[in-house]
Amino acid sequence: MCPLCKCVLEKTTDVENLYPDVRIITRKMHLLIRIYAFVAIVAETLLLYFNYRTVDGLHWSIVAGVVLFYAYIALNLTFMTTLEYKTKAIILIMTAIFSIILIDVLTGFHGWSLNYFLPGSIILLNSGILVAMFINIRNWQSYMMIELMTIVWSAVPFIFLKIGLMTHVSVSLIALAYSVFLFLGTIIIGGKRASTELKRRFHVR
Repeated sequence: MCPLCKCVLEKTTDVENLYPDVRIITRKMHLLIRIYAFVAIVAETLLLYFNYRTVDGLHWSIVAGVVLFYAYIALNLTFMTTLEYKTKAIILIMTAIFSIILIDVLTGFHGWSLNYFLPGSIILLNSGILVAMFINIRNWQSYMMIELMTIVWSAVPFIFLKIGLMTHVSVSLIALAYSVFLFLGTIIIGGKRASTELKRRFHVR
């Protein structure tokens, strides 16, 4: 495996292994993504037309467009080499949240996106962080800033509750408790290594 691009090396009869041409692979993937974008635009145009001719309103066709757009974002992030996997995961989750909230709004806004999906995504992210810390045990402290971000993120549902956009707070309370206890557990169990990481991140001497 190439230590730089993580691609599988090609077998050869020569004395040394040859590295694959990463640029060719990247160009092919970018071409496929552009083809998908074109097909998605054509498909969404047809869906808008059929929706207009058959149903009073454009809700279901726009919902399909949101899904197609999210798939485009996911494909781009998957093959983007300039971002690390943690950043990609956060962007994908945040894009999914905005997409689901938009779908909820387009279908009459019943509140399920804020009551359940938003805090549920925080719980999912915290679970992913916990698993990643065990897998990457040598560098577990690098996830502490994401843990802090999830605590701030967990407070967002209560802002929606304050302005009357949410009706159920039980899942949000679970998400907030999960975020706080995960961070506290990391600090307490991590000990000096955890405190050193926080000092380094916030430039505290």
